[in-house]
Amino acid sequence: MLKYTPTENEQNIITQESQLCEIFRSGFKSCAEKKVGVEFEKLPVNKKTYKASSYQDVAMFLRNFKNGKWQTIDEKGAILGLENPDGTITLEPGSQTELSLLPKSDISDIKKYIDNYNKTTAISAQKFGIQWLGYGIQPISTYRNINIIPKKRYEYMTKYLPTVAKRPLVMMRETSGIQASFDYADEQDAMKKFSIALKLSPIVSAAFANSPIRNGRLTKYKSNRALSWLENDNDRCGLVSPRAFKDGVFDFESYVQILLDVPMIFIERNIANIPTKKDAIKIDNLTFRQFMKNGYEGYNATKQDWELHLSLYFPDVRFKNYIEIRNHDNQKSEYICAVPAFWKGIIYNDSAIEEINSLLKNFTYFDYEYLRRKTPQKGLDISIKNCSLKSLVKEIFQISYDSLKSYNQGEEIFLEPFKLLIDRGLTPSDIIIEKWTNEWNCNVSKLVDYSILK
Repeated sequence: MLKYTPTENEQNIITQESQLCEIFRSGFKSCAEKKVGVEFEKLPVNKKTYKASSYQDVAMFLRNFKNGKWQTIDEKGAILGLENPDGTITLEPGSQTELSLLPKSDISDIKKYIDNYNKTTAISAQKFGIQWLGYGIQPISTYRNINIIPKKRYEYMTKYLPTVAKRPLVMMRETSGIQASFDYADEQDAMKKFSIALKLSPIVSAAFANSPIRNGRLTKYKSNRALSWLENDNDRCGLVSPRAFKDGVFDFESYVQILLDVPMIFIERNIANIPTKKDAIKIDNLTFRQFMKNGYEGYNATKQDWELHLSLYFPDVRFKNYIEIRNHDNQKSEYICAVPAFWKGIIYNDSAIEEINSLLKNFTYFDYEYLRRKTPQKGLDISIKNCSLKSLVKEIFQISYDSLKSYNQGEEIFLEPFKLLIDRGLTPSDIIIEKWTNEWNCNVSKLVDYSILK
């Protein structure tokens, strides 16, 4: 039986709440380079049946793809990913692969890397019967027939989340998305960017809706991925707090106070006889505030516990030592880089932020929450406060496009293919729905062919 080291490094023990903001302040940096980080997930499906590929097949793919250029990431002998100096490839609970790239100043570099990654992984995966999809949810398989990967973190999440939510296993095992992350100069700058990202989150999520077909059938929802997040753990998902939408009343300490009262799921500790390895230890019915005050079975709260707790908080926009914007369905190749391009045009331009805040000045927190709850079904086909979301999104994307042009890097080109859809009042789901009903005759193989990343 494995034994754990119950003692912690005294320098890492958290003794007061003021220490919890340190990770956010450590992110202060110059934003002159306008760096963008990207996390890009994609779905593995069997090329004959279109069902979700098994962990065993994806694990064989990873070992083959390693090819001396990557180091393996494993847990108790099970391969869970790969890493090299440019970033990591890790597995999500249902064997979705997630490429995490180090922040880059040029979106052209991001596109080159992702294009090459998609091409090389497509070739390597062929011998294992895998195809990769740029789509927001598994087209045929549901969570009931997708096993989680052998990772203790996901085992504990699988046990805990269904006790507090309706569809967490859909989110964990079926879905696929794109995330973008950005720097901030100081706390005031962080709050300004955090606020605008939260306001835009349900709106931009609607624009990138790309998962109308699930379980082999056309559903009533344009984003089944976004729907799965709606019916997830309310303690750790959503729009953070109404206070975050008000200027001057939300700061790092406010964020910390919210996180302190979020229930914990597990902590990690070194295995005594394998000091370089860690294992997860389940935590029952304890908030981080309680853990800080009383400890747990001889363990004290450490900085590493806090960082892990931050990673198990899943709002649409979240803080680490950067700002992470999370709520986009995965996309076809030509639309992938529209996600980082759109946000780069907004986040690093104060004038663009002011212009959008002016557009949204009459919206309240409850309006954004209404959009968050309605757009997974409606997409852009909704109005609020006598304003068509189609028209509003068109204006917002134009602001981002003009901002990108003002940077004089030519990066507006990465927004153009997606903006053509937006200018027509369409989402990727609208295109799929029309094709499914007419041209494809409800044939899943056509959806797979349409969504393949290669």
